[in-house]
Amino acid sequence: MTYQARRVPRHETLMVRGLAHHLTRWGPESDDPVVLLHGWADTADTFQFLVDALEGNWAFAAFDWRGFGRSAWSSAGYWFPDYFADLDQILDALCPAGPARLLGHSMGGNIALLYAGIRPERVRSVVSLEGFGLPSSHPEDAPGRYREWLHQLREPPPFGEFNSFDELAHLLSRRNPRLPSDRAAFIARSWAAETVAGSVRITADPAHKLLNPYRYRRDEAEACWRRITAPALLVLAGRSEFLPRLGEDGTEAGFRASIPGLRLEVLESAGHMLHHEQPEEVARLVESFLGAA
Repeated sequence: MTYQARRVPRHETLMVRGLAHHLTRWGPESDDPVVLLHGWADTADTFQFLVDALEGNWAFAAFDWRGFGRSAWSSAGYWFPDYFADLDQILDALCPAGPARLLGHSMGGNIALLYAGIRPERVRSVVSLEGFGLPSSHPEDAPGRYREWLHQLREPPPFGEFNSFDELAHLLSRRNPRLPSDRAAFIARSWAAETVAGSVRITADPAHKLLNPYRYRRDEAEACWRRITAPALLVLAGRSEFLPRLGEDGTEAGFRASIPGLRLEVLESAGHMLHHEQPEEVARLVESFLGAA
C-alpha cells in the first residue's frame, strides 16, 4: 500500500545558476511561501507527510538540491557553499517581496541556519529539523581525509540499485522500524526511478558520496549562527542517530549559546528522519512556531 497524499503537489522547473532545479509547491499560490529544504539523499517530495499533517492551508515551496531527485547533476562536483548560492537565487524567485521563512531537515536544516546568519536580512524565521552541524574536527584529521578522497576519486562509491520499488521500500522499513510501510513505499518512489533494464536506481548523483576533502570547521558554523537575527526553532529527535556524535557540541546549552533566542524542542520517540516518522508532531511544533514568528 502506498501513501495517499491529502494535499496535491504542483511541479515546476526553475533554472538556477545554469542547472534545472525541480520545484514542488503545495497550498495557495503565493510570493511568500514557506521554503522547504530537504536533507542529504532525500528529495522535496517527502515533505508531503508534513504538509498533509498541518491544519492550516499554508503555501509551501520545496526544491530538489542540485544532483538530488529530479534536479540536474553538476559536472563540477558538489561543494557546500554552492547550496548557499543556489538558495540565494531561489529566494529571489520564490520570495521576491521580502525575507523568507525557511524550514530544513538535516543537511537542509544546516544550510538554513548557516544562511540565516550569512544573510540575516533575507530570513524572517528559520526551522531546523535535526540540522545541528557535524562534530568538531582537528587538523590531524586532514591527511587521512585527503588520502581517502584521492582513493574515492579512483573508485567512486555508487548509490544503490534494486530489483523493484518494493525491495527498496522493504529496505527502508527494515532500517527504520518506526517508518510506516505506506510512507516507505512513497519514499522509495520519491528517491528512485526505473531503469531501461527494469531495475530501480536511486536518482541522486553518486558524486555526492565522495568524501569532502576539507575538514568541517564547527567554530565557523557557530560564528554564522551567532549572526542570526530571525526567530529560530531547532527540533531534535530523542532517538537521533547523529546527535550523540556531537558530544559536548550537541548540548542544549551549546546550541543556545550559539543561536540567539533559540526555541528548542525534542521529540523523544523519534529518530533522525522525524518528519517521515512523526509528521503530525513535527507539524504541531512548526505550525505553533510559524504562527508566532
